Amino acid sequence: MSESRLVTLTGIGGVGKTRLAIRVAEEVRRAFDDGVWLVEFGKVREPELVAGAVAHALKLTGQTAQPPLELIVEHIASRHLLLVLDNCEHLVDAIAALTESLLRAAPRLHILATSREPICIGGESVVPVPPLTVPGAERSPSLRTLLRSDAVALFVDRARAAIPGFELTEDSKIAVARICRRLEGLPLPIELTAARLRAMSPEQILQRLDDRYRLLIGGGRAAPTRQQTLRQCIDWSYDLLTDRERELWARVTVFAGGFELNAAEAICGDGLDPGDILDLVGSLVDKSVLIREAYGGGVRYRMLETLREYGRERLRAAGAERALQRRHRDWFERLALKAYTEWMGPRQLAWIDRLNREQPNLREALEFSLTEPDEVASAERIAVALYEFWVARQRVSEARYWLGRALERTGGATLEHIAALSAETILAAMQTDIQSATARIEQARLLTGGDEILGAYVNGAGGLLALFSGDFAGAVTHCEQALPVFEADGDVLHQVSVLLALGAACGLLQDTDRAAACQEQVLAITTALGESVYRSYALSQLAYTTVERGDLERGAALVKESLRHSRSIDDWSVVASCLATLAFVAAEQRQAQRAAVLSGAARSVAESVGSQSVTILEMFGHRSQAQESATRALGQRAFDAALRRGHELGTEEALAYALEEDPAATAKLPAAMAALTRREKQIAELVAQGLTNRAIAEKLVISQRTAAGHVEHILSKLHFTTRAQVAAWVVTQNQK
Repeated sequence: MSESRLVTLTGIGGVGKTRLAIRVAEEVRRAFDDGVWLVEFGKVREPELVAGAVAHALKLTGQTAQPPLELIVEHIASRHLLLVLDNCEHLVDAIAALTESLLRAAPRLHILATSREPICIGGESVVPVPPLTVPGAERSPSLRTLLRSDAVALFVDRARAAIPGFELTEDSKIAVARICRRLEGLPLPIELTAARLRAMSPEQILQRLDDRYRLLIGGGRAAPTRQQTLRQCIDWSYDLLTDRERELWARVTVFAGGFELNAAEAICGDGLDPGDILDLVGSLVDKSVLIREAYGGGVRYRMLETLREYGRERLRAAGAERALQRRHRDWFERLALKAYTEWMGPRQLAWIDRLNREQPNLREALEFSLTEPDEVASAERIAVALYEFWVARQRVSEARYWLGRALERTGGATLEHIAALSAETILAAMQTDIQSATARIEQARLLTGGDEILGAYVNGAGGLLALFSGDFAGAVTHCEQALPVFEADGDVLHQVSVLLALGAACGLLQDTDRAAACQEQVLAITTALGESVYRSYALSQLAYTTVERGDLERGAALVKESLRHSRSIDDWSVVASCLATLAFVAAEQRQAQRAAVLSGAARSVAESVGSQSVTILEMFGHRSQAQESATRALGQRAFDAALRRGHELGTEEALAYALEEDPAATAKLPAAMAALTRREKQIAELVAQGLTNRAIAEKLVISQRTAAGHVEHILSKLHFTTRAQVAAWVVTQNQK
């Protein structure tokens, strides 16, 4: 990694590429000023979603018109970070194109990839991941010598997990050494085999492996390759299971990215009692086929991709794959629809967490519906049901991908189709893709046929399209036509959505009384329901309107409440807008320093979600107003310094400062800004030793101009004016 900006770890499944990559990433984390970011492609099947997966891992979730690749390039161009791209082999062409573009655009970017085959682009360093070291063939090695073998150490570690208190003994050492040699040091077979110690001794395990080895090379065949060794070990583990355990192994491969017990019971439990599923899952965990993972509210199970591929082959061979995929799709369609019907309620945040965990399974259900004949209507229903989740999580590009594919193959004047066209209209408008949004709304309008409900969907979407297009009067007209229909129908979700659009349009037309009335109504509805997402939007918009009406104190309180809600739902686009509004309040209250810091923090958060992020609040221009006012009060140089301080705040630090949650942290704000890069800390140490810029340049083999630039940055970040202050600061830091 010190010689190449793209390093690819290659090797067969189960050899330990992912674990090695993660360990390396942990070891080198401090060397990257902008962090280490993991992208797991094992949960992504569609090449079109590769760039989106990277953007999401980097938390670039802004609702922008930019393609994800452009968004990533803009974000990382000047940053020093490491991307870990895991499980690339099934998407290698798309990842190769992405990787080449990123490395070309970002000279300080490094990439560590894992794949069963190289990425195959210029400058790539391919590092084959070898199996673990195995003991030699000596007849009677010492226990100490054996434990120096990585393969034996892993076997003993996993044996202790299977049988607490297991120790390598003089009696078992020869069998264990031969097991590790027979398995050629491959970690996955070693783990599977060690789990068998609950039922067999090491000697019995070795005998079974020897029997299989002789079978494999029978008939004059050459010694097996490591791939054959892996396959034979998995075959053996599979054959040792009961019929029901084997059947469940095959069935649960229908899940992508893991599953929860209730899903396994519903989808894979045909012919089994619920209690049987629990016992069988527990048994497969014990035998290292499944991995148990706890999260805040429960437990999930997942399977290594190598074992999933094996089980999927068995499922396909049994002719059961399509039927099980359909059961899987049906269950996750019901899950998405239930989330949609309960969205406007107290379980909303729990649903966001659940749908977030189930994204791989929901994608699998969508893909099945889109590629299987006569199933596309399900894809449309699932996509419409997930629309609110996608928007809340700022996954606008992914939402448009699935809705777009569904709309290519569906039609008719059904509610689902009109809802899909309307959702696509709003998503395109949010990304300022006005041409596509207009085309979708016209398609929908032609299909309504005078139906009042269908017309309300179209008018609601048309109102948001007009709003994002700058036609505020048109937005009011469309919303006024849709709102009474949704109210009469009891459709609270669309009612609050239209009310917010109407309030924003009225505010932009300077009708602040009506804007506030709409926003207060949404706030009352959402508060009564225990809803969070639209409540956050309503608070942020009402805060702006309140400030516009001159009530700065209440406006600031509303902004802070919105910030707390936005943080709970992880909506950083709204956080950025709220910070800008709070900066405007500070400027109006003649707190120019605070206004400048908040403006910098708002810019930083906006950049983290995509610098061209578009939210309704962005239209009001609070950020520019606050900056103009603070600049006049402070002067350009002082304003720039305060702006930079705010920009360098971490997200949580910015929120704490904005909310005044930690007075001590606020008082120490300049110290918080003192976080220097690794190179700057090194140079600060040399300044403290009394070295001149020329001496620093000679010592670090850099130009004198570069050294001087680093010293200037250090002085600026620490808000110092002399090198003596830097030296005193270094001494203080070293004493902590």
